[in-house]
Amino acid sequence: MDKMKEEKLSLKQRFARFLLKAAGWKLVDERPPESKYLIIGAFHTTNWDLLTALVLLTALGIKPRWIGKEELFRGPLGPIMRRLGGIPVKRGARLNFVGQIAERFKQEDEFTVVIAPEGTRKATDHWKSGFYYIASQAGVPIAFGFANYKAKVCGIGGYLYPSGNVEADMAKIRAFYEARARGLHPRNHGTVRLKAKTSASKTETQR
Repeated sequence: MDKMKEEKLSLKQRFARFLLKAAGWKLVDERPPESKYLIIGAFHTTNWDLLTALVLLTALGIKPRWIGKEELFRGPLGPIMRRLGGIPVKRGARLNFVGQIAERFKQEDEFTVVIAPEGTRKATDHWKSGFYYIASQAGVPIAFGFANYKAKVCGIGGYLYPSGNVEADMAKIRAFYEARARGLHPRNHGTVRLKAKTSASKTETQR
């Protein structure tokens, strides 16, 4: 990083970068040029992934939003959950989860949402599809958030604009994660593919 860019870093960014460097991590920043995009993160194999993600996002100066069911935002904890970046969504077979988040993208000038498409720390034979259809409907790129615990590299390693050809796009996403990401427990890597879509799964939610 050149001196000019380093001078623009906030104190939080500087501290987060110090923590990563002290722990032996190299930070990668290949995010989209737009102010609105969706970040996927993989592979999710340990609770340590959350801490790693929070530090690397802070180091990049990204204030991410996350998705939670509406019930989590009720009562006195509601304002706190929102302040922490939470986005409440209504659940139910009649409600369009993808549409709710896509609409939020359209309403905001700057908006970044983070999703872990595996949905679990255990091995799974497919990723949940919500991230792809949210990005498609919102017209925003999908950024590749990753951590390689073996090589000690983390960050955002590129991005993809959904083309509508799900199989072709997922092939590119799979190629990236299989080449550059490695979870702390590789045996728990989820298979990078989407479950075959049926009429019963059209309203599938991300969480």
